[in-house]
Amino acid sequence: MPIFPNLNNSDELKALFYRLFVVIFICIGLSFLSEAFLTVNNLLNVLRQASLLFLMASGLTLVILTAGIDLSVGANVGMSACLAGTVLLATGSTTLGFLTGICCGALIGLANGLLVTLLRLPSFIATYGMLWILHGITYYFMAGATINGFSKSFRMIGSGYWFGIPVPIYMMLFFLISGSIFLRYTIFGQQIYALGANPVTARLSGVPVTRRLLLVYILSGITAGLASLVFLARLNSAEGDIGEALTLPAIAAADGALTNALRGLLAVAEAYPDLKASSNFLQLQEELATTENKVSFSRQFYNETVRSLNTAVKTIPTSFFVGLAKVGEREFYEVDDPSARNVPNVKF
Repeated sequence: MPIFPNLNNSDELKALFYRLFVVIFICIGLSFLSEAFLTVNNLLNVLRQASLLFLMASGLTLVILTAGIDLSVGANVGMSACLAGTVLLATGSTTLGFLTGICCGALIGLANGLLVTLLRLPSFIATYGMLWILHGITYYFMAGATINGFSKSFRMIGSGYWFGIPVPIYMMLFFLISGSIFLRYTIFGQQIYALGANPVTARLSGVPVTRRLLLVYILSGITAGLASLVFLARLNSAEGDIGEALTLPAIAAADGALTNALRGLLAVAEAYPDLKASSNFLQLQEELATTENKVSFSRQFYNETVRSLNTAVKTIPTSFFVGLAKVGEREFYEVDDPSARNVPNVKF
């Protein structure tokens, strides 16, 4: 999704203005509640906290743009962090630990991609199953232990400063700028949009669909591996449940990226009335409606699964095994904006 707005599009400028207005209004309100809110140190700390979620969502956005989803991203962060931390303590090498985290994330992404492309499993089912597999492996590998005490050179990734600014913020800005250029101005970025709109048409147009999908899931895994290193360096410790609370916020952030991309397309259609009569665009309209319905169904299926899990956690006899399996209640996927709960209207 292009991050930077099109300055020639009045609708995008209005949307940007409203967002900035809301952010400024919230900041002013919070500044009255706490004098320390608008201090430089606090703002840098907020950005540093947001950088971890941004790294995860940047790769996940690519998956969602192809009409897929990766529910295993949080478990990927947890397993990659635990493996990287173990290698760091065993070898004392920051380079080996860094490579372990990135490679672990990439291999998990590759496994997800193979499940989706070769076995043709729905991405929701494939990555949801991978989530539980990774949790099980991580819990077994860690055996309830906590590892900590990493080198200062490694902790610079998550808690270090460069010219007075936290290192993770530089990483976030790099992904923000490079990701925007990548999706807006490269052939690969355009192919990702084509895959999400209509994979059959993309294949007939010469797009190597299987290879592109594999690469998208690998990129999502790499960003999760990188996020695990930042998380590990910031906490200076790792345990089996380190990534459990990260999946839902990352999906919500990436889901917002899909909504913004769709709004940009609608604005283009309004600016060019002749485009509405194009048979290709009418087909795209139908595919977008189908994709949004799939996303809506996936949200509903996820919440129904969470409801069943939470019920099992609280009822007998399954509640007896909750402690042994280290399984707890999960949060529902909820959208703060009520209007975002509905499937977008893509009529032109």
